[in-house]
Amino acid sequence: MPEFMTRPELRGSFGMVSSTHWLASGVGMSILERGGNAFDAAAATGFTLQVVEPHLNGPGGEVPIIFQAAGGAPTVLCGQGTMPAAATAGAFAGMDRIPGSGVLPACVPGAFDAWLLLARDHGTMPLRDLLSPAIGYARRGYPLMPQVVDKITQVRRVFETLWPTSAALWLSGRSVPDADSFHRNPALASTFQRLVEDAERSSGTRENQIDEARRIWREGFVAEAILGFVSDPIPDGSGEYHRALLDGDDLADWRASYEDPVSLDYAGRTVHKTGPWGQGPVFLQQLRLADALGTGEADVLSADFIHLVTEAAKLSFADREAFYADPGFVDVPLPTLLSRDYAKERAPLVGADASLELRPGSPDDHTPFLPELRPTGTTEAADLAGGEPTVNRAGEQRGDTCHLDVVDADGNTVSATPSGGWLASSPVIPELGFPLGTRGQMFWLDPRSASAVGPGRRPRTTLTPTLVTRDSEPVAALGTPGGDQQDQWSLTYFLRLVHGGMNLQEAIDAPMFHSNAVPSSFYPREMSPGELTVESRVGEDVRTELRRRGHRVVVSEPWSLGRLSAVSRDPETGVLRAAANPRGAQGYAAGR
Repeated sequence: MPEFMTRPELRGSFGMVSSTHWLASGVGMSILERGGNAFDAAAATGFTLQVVEPHLNGPGGEVPIIFQAAGGAPTVLCGQGTMPAAATAGAFAGMDRIPGSGVLPACVPGAFDAWLLLARDHGTMPLRDLLSPAIGYARRGYPLMPQVVDKITQVRRVFETLWPTSAALWLSGRSVPDADSFHRNPALASTFQRLVEDAERSSGTRENQIDEARRIWREGFVAEAILGFVSDPIPDGSGEYHRALLDGDDLADWRASYEDPVSLDYAGRTVHKTGPWGQGPVFLQQLRLADALGTGEADVLSADFIHLVTEAAKLSFADREAFYADPGFVDVPLPTLLSRDYAKERAPLVGADASLELRPGSPDDHTPFLPELRPTGTTEAADLAGGEPTVNRAGEQRGDTCHLDVVDADGNTVSATPSGGWLASSPVIPELGFPLGTRGQMFWLDPRSASAVGPGRRPRTTLTPTLVTRDSEPVAALGTPGGDQQDQWSLTYFLRLVHGGMNLQEAIDAPMFHSNAVPSSFYPREMSPGELTVESRVGEDVRTELRRRGHRVVVSEPWSLGRLSAVSRDPETGVLRAAANPRGAQGYAAGR
Protein backbone atom coordinates (compact mmCIF):
# COMPACT_ATOMS: atom_id res chain seq x y z
CA MET A 1 0.00 0.00 0.00
CA PRO A 2 1.17 3.57 -0.60
CA GLU A 3 2.59 5.31 2.44
CA PHE A 4 0.19 8.24 2.19
CA MET A 5 -2.51 9.89 0.11
CA THR A 6 -2.05 13.31 -1.42
CA ARG A 7 -5.68 14.11 -0.68
CA PRO A 8 -8.68 12.25 0.70
CA GLU A 9 -10.96 10.02 -1.25
CA LEU A 10 -14.17 12.07 -1.38
CA ARG A 11 -17.33 10.44 -0.01
CA GLY A 12 -20.94 11.56 0.00
CA SER A 13 -24.41 10.87 -1.32
CA PHE A 14 -25.36 13.95 -3.40
CA GLY A 15 -23.04 13.95 -6.41
CA MET A 16 -19.41 13.67 -7.52
CA VAL A 17 -17.41 15.24 -10.34
CA SER A 18 -13.77 14.54 -11.12
CA SER A 19 -11.80 16.00 -13.99
CA THR A 20 -8.37 17.06 -15.16
CA HIS A 21 -8.94 20.73 -14.22
CA TRP A 22 -10.28 22.17 -10.99
CA LEU A 23 -12.34 24.87 -12.73
CA ALA A 24 -14.16 22.28 -14.82
CA SER A 25 -14.84 20.11 -11.78
CA GLY A 26 -16.19 23.15 -9.98
CA VAL A 27 -18.50 23.92 -12.89
CA GLY A 28 -19.82 20.37 -12.96
CA MET A 29 -20.51 20.45 -9.24
CA SER A 30 -22.30 23.79 -9.57
CA ILE A 31 -24.63 22.27 -12.16
CA LEU A 32 -25.49 19.44 -9.77
CA GLU A 33 -26.12 21.95 -6.97
CA ARG A 34 -28.55 23.83 -9.22
CA GLY A 35 -30.61 20.70 -9.82
CA GLY A 36 -28.99 19.34 -12.95
CA ASN A 37 -28.20 15.67 -13.32
CA ALA A 38 -24.94 13.93 -14.21
CA PHE A 39 -25.51 14.46 -17.93
CA ASP A 40 -26.01 18.21 -17.53
CA ALA A 41 -22.93 18.36 -15.33
CA ALA A 42 -20.83 16.36 -17.79
CA ALA A 43 -21.77 18.60 -20.72
CA ALA A 44 -21.04 21.82 -18.81
CA THR A 45 -17.76 20.34 -17.56
CA GLY A 46 -16.83 19.32 -21.10
CA PHE A 47 -17.48 22.78 -22.54
CA THR A 48 -15.46 24.35 -19.74
CA LEU A 49 -12.51 22.03 -20.43
CA GLN A 50 -12.52 23.32 -24.01
CA VAL A 51 -11.77 26.77 -22.64
CA VAL A 52 -9.41 26.12 -19.72
CA GLU A 53 -7.36 23.25 -21.21
CA PRO A 54 -6.92 24.52 -24.79
CA HIS A 55 -3.62 22.67 -25.21
CA LEU A 56 -5.42 19.39 -24.53
CA ASN A 57 -8.80 19.78 -26.24
CA GLY A 58 -11.05 22.29 -27.97
CA PRO A 59 -14.38 22.76 -29.75
CA GLY A 60 -12.78 21.51 -32.98
CA GLY A 61 -11.88 18.19 -31.38
CA GLU A 62 -13.73 15.02 -30.47
CA VAL A 63 -15.02 13.07 -27.48
CA PRO A 64 -15.99 9.46 -26.80
CA ILE A 65 -18.50 9.17 -23.95
CA ILE A 66 -19.61 6.07 -22.05
CA PHE A 67 -22.61 6.48 -19.78
CA GLN A 68 -25.40 4.70 -18.02
CA ALA A 69 -28.66 6.34 -17.05
CA ALA A 70 -30.34 5.08 -13.90
CA GLY A 71 -32.39 2.06 -14.92
CA GLY A 72 -30.80 2.01 -18.37
CA ALA A 73 -28.03 0.12 -20.09
CA PRO A 74 -24.39 1.10 -20.63
CA THR A 75 -24.12 3.13 -23.83
CA VAL A 76 -21.37 4.65 -25.94
CA LEU A 77 -21.89 8.07 -27.49
CA CYS A 78 -19.47 8.48 -30.39
CA GLY A 79 -18.32 12.07 -30.71
CA GLN A 80 -15.49 11.12 -33.05
CA GLY A 81 -15.82 12.89 -36.38
CA THR A 82 -14.95 11.09 -39.59
CA MET A 83 -12.43 11.80 -42.29
CA PRO A 84 -13.76 13.95 -45.16
CA ALA A 85 -15.18 12.39 -48.32
CA ALA A 86 -12.10 13.62 -50.18
CA ALA A 87 -9.70 11.74 -47.86
CA THR A 88 -8.56 9.11 -50.32
CA ALA A 89 -5.02 7.77 -50.32
CA GLY A 90 -4.38 9.91 -53.41
CA ALA A 91 -4.99 13.07 -51.39
CA PHE A 92 -1.74 12.31 -49.53
CA ALA A 93 0.38 11.49 -52.59
CA GLY A 94 4.10 11.82 -51.99
CA MET A 95 3.81 11.37 -48.20
CA ASP A 96 4.79 8.36 -46.12
CA ARG A 97 2.80 9.53 -43.10
CA ILE A 98 -0.10 11.92 -42.66
CA PRO A 99 1.23 15.12 -41.04
CA GLY A 100 0.32 15.80 -37.44
CA SER A 101 -0.38 19.49 -37.81
CA GLY A 102 -2.08 22.00 -40.07
CA VAL A 103 -5.46 21.39 -41.73
CA LEU A 104 -4.82 18.40 -44.01
CA PRO A 105 -5.44 15.84 -41.21
CA ALA A 106 -8.65 17.53 -40.03
CA CYS A 107 -11.66 15.32 -39.35
CA VAL A 108 -15.19 16.62 -38.84
CA PRO A 109 -15.29 18.30 -35.39
CA GLY A 110 -17.32 16.01 -33.16
CA ALA A 111 -17.22 17.16 -29.54
CA PHE A 112 -19.78 19.97 -29.69
CA ASP A 113 -22.48 17.82 -31.26
CA ALA A 114 -21.79 14.92 -28.91
CA TRP A 115 -22.10 16.99 -25.73
CA LEU A 116 -25.35 18.52 -26.92
CA LEU A 117 -26.82 15.18 -28.00
CA LEU A 118 -26.06 13.79 -24.53
CA ALA A 119 -27.66 16.85 -22.89
CA ARG A 120 -30.72 16.81 -25.16
CA ASP A 121 -31.58 13.17 -24.63
CA HIS A 122 -30.56 12.68 -21.00
CA GLY A 123 -30.13 16.07 -19.37
CA THR A 124 -32.65 18.51 -17.95
CA MET A 125 -31.12 22.00 -18.21
CA PRO A 126 -31.40 24.56 -21.03
CA LEU A 127 -28.59 25.26 -23.46
CA ARG A 128 -27.75 28.62 -21.88
CA ASP A 129 -27.03 27.02 -18.51
CA LEU A 130 -24.73 24.45 -20.07
CA LEU A 131 -22.63 26.97 -22.01
CA SER A 132 -22.69 29.96 -19.65
CA PRO A 133 -19.73 28.83 -17.48
CA ALA A 134 -17.53 28.29 -20.53
CA ILE A 135 -18.62 31.64 -21.96
CA GLY A 136 -17.77 33.33 -18.68
CA TYR A 137 -14.24 31.91 -18.50
CA ALA A 138 -13.57 32.69 -22.15
CA ARG A 139 -14.81 36.25 -21.76
CA ARG A 140 -13.49 37.20 -18.30
CA GLY A 141 -10.39 35.01 -18.34
CA TYR A 142 -8.96 32.01 -16.54
CA PRO A 143 -5.49 31.36 -15.05
CA LEU A 144 -3.07 29.77 -17.52
CA MET A 145 -1.46 26.65 -16.15
CA PRO A 146 2.32 26.33 -16.67
CA GLN A 147 1.65 23.42 -19.02
CA VAL A 148 -0.26 25.74 -21.38
CA VAL A 149 2.58 28.26 -21.31
CA ASP A 150 5.09 25.50 -22.00
CA LYS A 151 3.12 24.35 -25.02
CA ILE A 152 2.87 27.89 -26.40
CA THR A 153 6.61 28.31 -25.89
CA GLN A 154 7.32 25.10 -27.82
CA VAL A 155 5.44 26.29 -30.90
CA ARG A 156 6.12 30.02 -30.65
CA ARG A 157 8.19 29.99 -33.84
CA VAL A 158 5.34 28.28 -35.72
CA PHE A 159 2.89 30.91 -34.48
CA GLU A 160 5.16 33.83 -35.34
CA THR A 161 6.18 32.64 -38.80
CA LEU A 162 3.29 30.52 -40.08
CA TRP A 163 0.09 30.91 -38.06
CA PRO A 164 -0.60 34.63 -37.42
CA THR A 165 -4.12 33.96 -36.16
CA SER A 166 -2.71 31.76 -33.40
CA ALA A 167 -0.06 34.35 -32.60
CA ALA A 168 -2.79 36.98 -32.23
CA LEU A 169 -4.60 34.89 -29.64
CA TRP A 170 -1.69 33.35 -27.72
CA LEU A 171 1.21 35.80 -28.00
CA SER A 172 0.70 39.15 -26.30
CA GLY A 173 2.91 41.71 -28.00
CA ARG A 174 4.82 38.76 -29.50
CA SER A 175 5.57 37.53 -25.99
CA VAL A 176 4.58 34.23 -24.42
CA PRO A 177 2.10 34.83 -21.58
CA ASP A 178 3.18 34.25 -18.01
CA ALA A 179 2.03 31.20 -16.09
CA ASP A 180 -0.98 31.97 -13.88
CA SER A 181 -1.78 35.09 -15.90
CA PHE A 182 -5.44 35.34 -16.84
CA HIS A 183 -6.12 34.57 -20.48
CA ARG A 184 -9.21 35.63 -22.40
CA ASN A 185 -10.61 34.30 -25.65
CA PRO A 186 -13.27 36.84 -26.73
CA ALA A 187 -13.85 35.17 -30.09
CA LEU A 188 -14.69 31.81 -28.49
CA ALA A 189 -16.95 33.53 -25.95
CA SER A 190 -18.78 35.25 -28.81
CA THR A 191 -19.10 31.97 -30.73
CA PHE A 192 -20.74 30.19 -27.82
CA GLN A 193 -22.87 33.22 -26.95
CA ARG A 194 -24.16 33.56 -30.50
CA LEU A 195 -24.97 29.85 -30.63
CA VAL A 196 -27.07 30.23 -27.48
CA GLU A 197 -28.87 33.39 -28.63
CA ASP A 198 -29.55 32.17 -32.16
CA ALA A 199 -30.84 28.84 -30.84
CA GLU A 200 -33.11 30.55 -28.30
CA ARG A 201 -34.72 32.59 -31.07
CA SER A 202 -35.65 29.46 -32.97
CA SER A 203 -37.93 27.68 -30.52
CA GLY A 204 -39.21 27.74 -26.97
CA THR A 205 -38.48 24.10 -26.10
CA ARG A 206 -35.22 22.98 -24.54
CA GLU A 207 -34.76 20.06 -26.92
CA ASN A 208 -35.46 22.12 -30.04
CA GLN A 209 -33.06 24.83 -28.94
CA ILE A 210 -30.32 22.28 -28.49
CA ASP A 211 -31.04 20.80 -31.91
CA GLU A 212 -30.96 24.25 -33.46
CA ALA A 213 -27.54 24.91 -31.91
CA ARG A 214 -26.34 21.63 -33.42
CA ARG A 215 -27.71 22.66 -36.83
CA ILE A 216 -26.06 26.07 -36.63
CA TRP A 217 -22.77 24.40 -35.79
CA ARG A 218 -22.78 22.17 -38.84
CA GLU A 219 -24.60 24.42 -41.34
CA GLY A 220 -24.70 27.99 -40.01
CA PHE A 221 -22.13 30.60 -39.09
CA VAL A 222 -19.72 28.13 -37.46
CA ALA A 223 -19.53 25.97 -40.58
CA GLU A 224 -19.26 29.06 -42.76
CA ALA A 225 -16.32 30.38 -40.75
CA ILE A 226 -14.55 27.00 -40.89
CA LEU A 227 -15.01 26.67 -44.64
CA GLY A 228 -13.96 30.27 -45.28
CA PHE A 229 -10.79 29.83 -43.27
CA VAL A 230 -9.69 26.64 -45.06
CA SER A 231 -10.60 27.79 -48.56
CA ASP A 232 -6.94 28.53 -49.33
CA PRO A 233 -3.85 26.36 -48.67
CA ILE A 234 -2.56 26.65 -45.10
CA PRO A 235 0.91 25.67 -43.81
CA ASP A 236 1.43 22.88 -41.35
CA GLY A 237 3.97 23.23 -38.57
CA SER A 238 6.87 22.39 -40.87
CA GLY A 239 5.93 25.10 -43.36
CA GLU A 240 4.43 22.80 -46.00
CA TYR A 241 1.22 24.22 -47.48
CA HIS A 242 -1.81 21.99 -47.84
CA ARG A 243 -5.44 22.50 -48.74
CA ALA A 244 -7.93 21.07 -46.26
CA LEU A 245 -10.03 18.14 -47.43
CA LEU A 246 -12.97 19.16 -45.24
CA ASP A 247 -15.97 20.63 -47.08
CA GLY A 248 -19.52 21.76 -46.37
CA ASP A 249 -21.12 18.39 -47.02
CA ASP A 250 -18.75 16.73 -44.54
CA LEU A 251 -19.80 19.18 -41.83
CA ALA A 252 -23.51 19.12 -42.65
CA ASP A 253 -23.90 15.37 -42.94
CA TRP A 254 -22.19 14.20 -39.73
CA ARG A 255 -23.97 13.57 -36.42
CA ALA A 256 -22.81 12.14 -33.10
CA SER A 257 -24.34 8.70 -32.58
CA TYR A 258 -25.10 6.03 -29.99
CA GLU A 259 -23.82 2.48 -30.07
CA ASP A 260 -23.40 -0.48 -27.76
CA PRO A 261 -20.19 -0.75 -25.77
CA VAL A 262 -17.73 -3.62 -25.99
CA SER A 263 -17.89 -5.39 -22.63
CA LEU A 264 -16.06 -8.07 -20.68
CA ASP A 265 -16.59 -9.72 -17.28
CA TYR A 266 -13.69 -9.71 -14.83
CA ALA A 267 -13.52 -10.43 -11.09
CA GLY A 268 -17.26 -10.04 -10.54
CA ARG A 269 -17.49 -6.83 -12.53
CA THR A 270 -18.24 -5.93 -16.13
CA VAL A 271 -15.99 -3.42 -17.87
CA HIS A 272 -17.41 -1.41 -20.77
CA LYS A 273 -15.34 0.30 -23.48
CA THR A 274 -15.77 1.82 -26.94
CA GLY A 275 -15.45 -0.28 -30.06
CA PRO A 276 -12.21 -0.74 -32.03
CA TRP A 277 -12.45 2.72 -33.62
CA GLY A 278 -10.89 3.66 -30.28
CA GLN A 279 -8.29 1.64 -28.44
CA GLY A 280 -10.74 0.70 -25.67
CA PRO A 281 -10.84 -3.04 -26.42
CA VAL A 282 -7.10 -3.24 -25.71
CA PHE A 283 -7.99 -2.71 -22.03
CA LEU A 284 -10.23 -5.76 -22.25
CA GLN A 285 -7.61 -7.85 -24.03
CA GLN A 286 -5.20 -7.04 -21.20
CA LEU A 287 -7.82 -8.16 -18.66
CA ARG A 288 -8.16 -11.49 -20.42
CA LEU A 289 -4.38 -11.92 -20.29
CA ALA A 290 -4.28 -10.84 -16.65
CA ASP A 291 -6.74 -13.60 -15.89
CA ALA A 292 -4.78 -16.17 -17.89
CA LEU A 293 -1.45 -15.12 -16.35
CA GLY A 294 -2.68 -14.88 -12.75
CA THR A 295 -1.65 -11.21 -12.56
CA GLY A 296 -4.18 -10.59 -9.81
CA GLU A 297 -2.18 -12.82 -7.44
CA ALA A 298 0.90 -10.54 -7.60
CA ASP A 299 1.60 -7.66 -5.23
CA VAL A 300 0.34 -4.67 -7.22
CA LEU A 301 3.49 -2.65 -6.41
CA SER A 302 5.95 -5.45 -7.18
CA ALA A 303 8.32 -6.19 -10.06
CA ASP A 304 6.27 -9.33 -10.82
CA PHE A 305 3.12 -7.24 -11.28
CA ILE A 306 4.84 -4.61 -13.43
CA HIS A 307 6.46 -7.30 -15.59
CA LEU A 308 3.21 -9.21 -16.17
CA VAL A 309 1.19 -6.07 -16.91
CA THR A 310 3.87 -4.73 -19.26
CA GLU A 311 4.30 -7.94 -21.24
CA ALA A 312 0.52 -8.36 -21.58
CA ALA A 313 0.31 -4.78 -22.81
CA LYS A 314 2.89 -5.45 -25.51
CA LEU A 315 0.87 -8.37 -26.86
CA SER A 316 -2.45 -6.53 -26.69
CA PHE A 317 -1.17 -3.34 -28.26
CA ALA A 318 0.47 -5.31 -31.06
CA ASP A 319 -3.02 -6.62 -31.86
CA ARG A 320 -4.38 -3.11 -31.62
CA GLU A 321 -1.91 -1.94 -34.23
CA ALA A 322 -2.56 -4.88 -36.53
CA PHE A 323 -6.35 -5.16 -36.38
CA TYR A 324 -8.19 -2.20 -34.79
CA ALA A 325 -10.06 0.16 -37.11
CA ASP A 326 -13.51 1.56 -37.79
CA PRO A 327 -15.70 -1.59 -37.79
CA GLY A 328 -18.04 0.08 -40.26
CA PHE A 329 -15.35 -0.40 -42.89
CA VAL A 330 -13.09 -3.19 -41.62
CA ASP A 331 -13.73 -6.73 -40.40
CA VAL A 332 -12.18 -6.50 -36.93
CA PRO A 333 -12.01 -9.99 -35.32
CA LEU A 334 -13.03 -8.59 -31.97
CA PRO A 335 -14.96 -11.57 -30.52
CA THR A 336 -11.89 -13.74 -30.92
CA LEU A 337 -9.47 -11.07 -29.70
CA LEU A 338 -11.52 -10.84 -26.49
CA SER A 339 -12.06 -14.57 -26.02
CA ARG A 340 -10.62 -16.68 -23.21
CA ASP A 341 -9.25 -19.17 -25.73
CA TYR A 342 -7.27 -16.49 -27.54
CA ALA A 343 -5.86 -15.22 -24.25
CA LYS A 344 -4.82 -18.75 -23.28
CA GLU A 345 -3.14 -19.10 -26.68
CA ARG A 346 -1.23 -15.84 -26.23
CA ALA A 347 -0.37 -16.10 -22.53
CA PRO A 348 2.57 -18.52 -22.99
CA LEU A 349 4.34 -15.78 -24.98
CA VAL A 350 4.85 -13.95 -21.67
CA GLY A 351 8.07 -15.34 -20.29
CA ALA A 352 10.46 -14.51 -17.50
CA ASP A 353 12.29 -11.91 -19.61
CA ALA A 354 11.09 -8.77 -21.36
CA SER A 355 10.20 -9.17 -25.02
CA LEU A 356 11.83 -6.83 -27.53
CA GLU A 357 9.49 -7.82 -30.36
CA LEU A 358 6.13 -6.62 -31.64
CA ARG A 359 4.05 -9.81 -31.81
CA PRO A 360 0.46 -9.60 -33.03
CA GLY A 361 -1.55 -12.78 -33.22
CA SER A 362 -3.61 -14.30 -36.03
CA PRO A 363 -7.20 -14.34 -34.71
CA ASP A 364 -9.60 -16.20 -36.99
CA ASP A 365 -6.64 -16.75 -39.33
CA HIS A 366 -6.41 -13.02 -40.01
CA THR A 367 -2.94 -12.22 -41.28
CA PRO A 368 -1.55 -9.37 -39.18
CA PHE A 369 -0.09 -6.39 -40.97
CA LEU A 370 2.16 -3.84 -39.31
CA PRO A 371 3.30 -0.75 -41.23
CA GLU A 372 6.98 0.10 -41.28
CA LEU A 373 7.86 1.35 -37.80
CA ARG A 374 10.48 3.88 -36.79
CA PRO A 375 12.68 3.53 -33.72
CA THR A 376 12.35 6.48 -31.36
CA GLY A 377 14.79 9.25 -32.21
CA THR A 378 15.22 8.45 -35.89
CA THR A 379 12.90 11.17 -37.22
CA GLU A 380 14.68 14.28 -38.46
CA ALA A 381 14.38 17.22 -36.05
CA ALA A 382 12.93 19.40 -38.81
CA ASP A 383 9.99 17.01 -39.07
CA LEU A 384 9.07 17.50 -35.40
CA ALA A 385 8.37 21.23 -35.59
CA GLY A 386 4.64 21.07 -35.97
CA GLY A 387 3.21 20.86 -32.49
CA GLU A 388 2.11 17.25 -32.42
CA PRO A 389 0.74 16.59 -28.95
CA THR A 390 2.81 13.62 -27.82
CA VAL A 391 6.14 13.96 -29.59
CA ASN A 392 8.75 12.63 -27.19
CA ARG A 393 11.45 15.29 -27.14
CA ALA A 394 12.73 14.89 -23.58
CA GLY A 395 12.21 11.25 -22.76
CA GLU A 396 8.69 11.60 -21.39
CA GLN A 397 5.30 11.49 -23.02
CA ARG A 398 3.17 14.59 -22.78
CA GLY A 399 -0.57 14.41 -22.22
CA ASP A 400 -2.75 15.39 -25.13
CA THR A 401 -6.19 14.95 -23.69
CA CYS A 402 -8.65 15.69 -20.87
CA HIS A 403 -10.89 13.45 -18.86
CA LEU A 404 -14.01 13.74 -16.70
CA ASP A 405 -16.24 11.46 -14.65
CA VAL A 406 -19.59 12.31 -13.06
CA VAL A 407 -22.08 10.42 -10.89
CA ASP A 408 -25.23 11.76 -9.27
CA ALA A 409 -27.44 10.58 -6.42
CA ASP A 410 -29.72 8.67 -8.77
CA GLY A 411 -26.81 6.66 -10.13
CA ASN A 412 -26.57 8.37 -13.52
CA THR A 413 -22.91 7.90 -14.46
CA VAL A 414 -20.75 9.44 -17.21
CA SER A 415 -17.14 8.91 -18.28
CA ALA A 416 -15.67 10.95 -21.14
CA THR A 417 -12.27 11.67 -22.66
CA PRO A 418 -12.37 14.92 -24.68
CA SER A 419 -9.42 15.61 -26.96
CA GLY A 420 -8.30 17.17 -30.23
CA GLY A 421 -8.44 20.70 -31.53
CA TRP A 422 -5.15 21.42 -29.75
CA LEU A 423 -3.88 25.00 -29.80
CA ALA A 424 -0.43 23.81 -30.95
CA SER A 425 -1.48 21.60 -33.86
CA SER A 426 -3.58 23.78 -36.16
CA PRO A 427 -4.04 27.54 -36.65
CA VAL A 428 -6.85 29.37 -34.87
CA ILE A 429 -9.92 30.25 -36.92
CA PRO A 430 -10.08 33.95 -35.92
CA GLU A 431 -13.85 34.41 -36.13
CA LEU A 432 -14.43 31.38 -33.89
CA GLY A 433 -11.50 31.40 -31.45
CA PHE A 434 -10.46 27.78 -31.89
CA PRO A 435 -8.51 25.54 -34.32
CA LEU A 436 -9.58 22.40 -36.12
CA GLY A 437 -8.47 18.99 -34.92
CA THR A 438 -5.77 16.89 -36.56
CA ARG A 439 -6.99 13.42 -35.65
CA GLY A 440 -6.48 12.16 -39.21
CA GLN A 441 -2.79 11.76 -38.41
CA MET A 442 -3.69 8.46 -36.75
CA PHE A 443 -4.47 6.78 -40.06
CA TRP A 444 -1.87 4.92 -42.07
CA LEU A 445 -1.37 5.49 -45.81
CA ASP A 446 -0.50 1.88 -46.60
CA PRO A 447 -3.76 0.32 -47.90
CA ARG A 448 -2.79 -3.04 -46.33
CA SER A 449 -3.20 -1.57 -42.85
CA ALA A 450 -6.50 -2.16 -41.06
CA SER A 451 -6.39 1.51 -40.11
CA ALA A 452 -5.74 2.79 -43.64
CA VAL A 453 -7.11 6.24 -44.42
CA GLY A 454 -10.38 6.43 -46.30
CA PRO A 455 -13.44 8.65 -46.83
CA GLY A 456 -15.92 8.68 -43.98
CA ARG A 457 -13.82 6.52 -41.68
CA ARG A 458 -13.32 7.13 -37.99
CA PRO A 459 -9.64 7.19 -37.02
CA ARG A 460 -8.49 4.56 -34.57
CA THR A 461 -7.89 6.90 -31.66
CA THR A 462 -6.35 6.44 -28.23
CA LEU A 463 -9.36 7.98 -26.44
CA THR A 464 -10.81 5.50 -24.01
CA PRO A 465 -13.16 6.24 -21.10
CA THR A 466 -14.15 3.34 -18.86
CA LEU A 467 -17.45 2.37 -17.22
CA VAL A 468 -17.64 -0.49 -14.71
CA THR A 469 -20.85 -2.22 -13.65
CA ARG A 470 -21.74 -4.94 -11.16
CA ASP A 471 -25.03 -6.82 -11.48
CA SER A 472 -26.01 -4.36 -14.24
CA GLU A 473 -25.57 -1.33 -11.92
CA PRO A 474 -22.87 1.27 -12.61
CA VAL A 475 -20.24 1.17 -9.86
CA ALA A 476 -17.32 3.17 -11.29
CA ALA A 477 -16.24 5.51 -14.07
CA LEU A 478 -12.58 6.26 -14.70
CA GLY A 479 -10.01 7.37 -17.23
CA THR A 480 -6.93 9.42 -18.00
CA PRO A 481 -5.28 11.46 -20.73
CA GLY A 482 -2.03 10.17 -22.15
CA GLY A 483 -2.30 8.92 -25.74
CA ASP A 484 -1.08 5.34 -26.02
CA GLN A 485 -0.57 5.21 -22.25
CA GLN A 486 -4.28 5.66 -21.47
CA ASP A 487 -5.19 1.98 -21.49
CA GLN A 488 -1.98 1.11 -19.69
CA TRP A 489 -2.41 3.54 -16.80
CA SER A 490 -6.16 2.87 -16.55
CA LEU A 491 -5.62 -0.89 -16.62
CA THR A 492 -3.00 -0.70 -13.85
CA TYR A 493 -5.32 1.53 -11.84
CA PHE A 494 -8.24 -0.86 -12.22
CA LEU A 495 -6.16 -3.88 -11.20
CA ARG A 496 -4.92 -2.04 -8.12
CA LEU A 497 -8.50 -1.26 -7.15
CA VAL A 498 -9.67 -4.84 -7.68
CA HIS A 499 -6.68 -6.79 -6.35
CA GLY A 500 -4.67 -4.31 -4.28
CA GLY A 501 -7.23 -3.29 -1.68
CA MET A 502 -6.71 0.38 -2.50
CA ASN A 503 -9.37 3.06 -2.50
CA LEU A 504 -9.85 5.43 -5.45
CA GLN A 505 -7.28 7.97 -4.29
CA GLU A 506 -4.67 5.49 -3.05
CA ALA A 507 -4.61 3.78 -6.42
CA ILE A 508 -4.19 7.11 -8.23
CA ASP A 509 -1.35 8.14 -5.92
CA ALA A 510 0.52 4.83 -6.25
CA PRO A 511 3.69 4.92 -8.41
CA MET A 512 2.83 4.47 -12.08
CA PHE A 513 4.60 2.93 -15.07
CA HIS A 514 4.05 2.24 -18.77
CA SER A 515 5.67 0.58 -21.77
CA ASN A 516 6.94 2.53 -24.77
CA ALA A 517 7.39 -0.71 -26.72
CA VAL A 518 4.25 -0.03 -28.73
CA PRO A 519 3.93 2.02 -31.92
CA SER A 520 2.93 5.58 -31.17
CA SER A 521 -0.44 6.56 -32.55
CA PHE A 522 0.83 10.05 -33.27
CA TYR A 523 3.14 11.40 -35.92
CA PRO A 524 5.96 10.41 -36.46
CA ARG A 525 4.70 6.99 -35.25
CA GLU A 526 7.89 5.88 -33.47
CA MET A 527 8.39 3.11 -30.89
CA SER A 528 11.06 2.03 -28.36
CA PRO A 529 11.39 -1.78 -28.09
CA GLY A 530 11.75 -2.97 -24.51
CA GLU A 531 11.51 0.51 -23.00
CA LEU A 532 9.67 0.70 -19.68
CA THR A 533 9.13 4.09 -18.06
CA VAL A 534 8.61 4.10 -14.28
CA GLU A 535 8.19 6.87 -11.76
CA SER A 536 11.23 7.20 -9.50
CA ARG A 537 8.98 6.31 -6.56
CA VAL A 538 9.07 2.73 -7.88
CA GLY A 539 11.72 1.38 -5.52
CA GLU A 540 15.30 0.78 -6.58
CA ASP A 541 14.98 -2.92 -5.75
CA VAL A 542 11.99 -3.17 -8.10
CA ARG A 543 13.81 -1.27 -10.85
CA THR A 544 16.88 -3.50 -10.48
CA GLU A 545 14.74 -6.62 -10.83
CA LEU A 546 13.01 -5.22 -13.91
CA ARG A 547 16.38 -4.50 -15.51
CA ARG A 548 17.51 -8.02 -14.67
CA ARG A 549 14.51 -9.30 -16.61
CA GLY A 550 15.61 -7.34 -19.67
CA HIS A 551 13.41 -4.23 -19.43
CA ARG A 552 15.08 -1.04 -20.62
CA VAL A 553 14.01 0.98 -17.62
CA VAL A 554 13.70 4.77 -17.95
CA VAL A 555 13.20 6.55 -14.62
CA SER A 556 10.78 9.46 -14.76
CA GLU A 557 10.07 12.19 -12.23
CA PRO A 558 8.36 10.98 -9.02
CA TRP A 559 4.93 12.40 -9.88
CA SER A 560 4.84 12.42 -13.68
CA LEU A 561 2.89 9.50 -15.14
CA GLY A 562 -0.87 9.44 -15.49
CA ARG A 563 -3.66 11.96 -14.89
CA LEU A 564 -6.34 9.58 -13.68
CA SER A 565 -9.69 10.55 -12.29
CA ALA A 566 -12.53 8.37 -11.06
CA VAL A 567 -15.95 8.31 -9.42
CA SER A 568 -17.84 5.37 -7.93
CA ARG A 569 -21.20 4.45 -6.43
CA ASP A 570 -22.23 1.64 -4.13
CA PRO A 571 -25.69 0.57 -5.38
CA GLU A 572 -26.56 -0.96 -2.02
CA THR A 573 -25.81 2.06 0.18
CA GLY A 574 -25.90 4.92 -2.32
CA VAL A 575 -22.49 6.12 -1.12
CA LEU A 576 -20.64 8.07 -3.80
CA ARG A 577 -16.86 8.43 -4.00
CA ALA A 578 -14.41 10.40 -6.12
CA ALA A 579 -10.68 10.93 -6.56
CA ALA A 580 -8.41 12.92 -8.84
CA ASN A 581 -4.80 13.06 -9.90
CA PRO A 582 -2.35 15.30 -8.00
CA ARG A 583 0.30 15.20 -10.78
CA GLY A 584 0.65 18.59 -12.39
CA ALA A 585 -1.34 20.27 -9.60
CA GLN A 586 -4.36 20.63 -11.85
CA GLY A 587 -6.88 17.81 -11.52
CA TYR A 588 -9.45 17.87 -8.73
CA ALA A 589 -12.59 16.12 -7.62
CA ALA A 590 -15.58 17.82 -6.02
CA GLY A 591 -18.56 16.30 -4.31
CA ARG A 592 -20.66 15.89 -1.22
